[in-house]
Amino acid sequence: MTTKEMVRTVMDALPDEASLDEVIHALYLRAAFQRGLREVREGKGIPHEQAKARLKKWVK
Repeated sequence: MTTKEMVRTVMDALPDEASLDEVIHALYLRAAFQRGLREVREGKGIPHEQAKARLKKWVK
């Protein structure tokens, strides 16, 4: 999917009344999610247990 197609998909999913801030936020989230998936496919992810351990340090 090209970037332009991804933007269209995100835009089509938003309500017509969406603000510019909401559009930008939705695009940011989609891009971050896609980047994360790409990193996992490339073997750059961390094991689930390690992620849970990190989260426990952050959430106190």
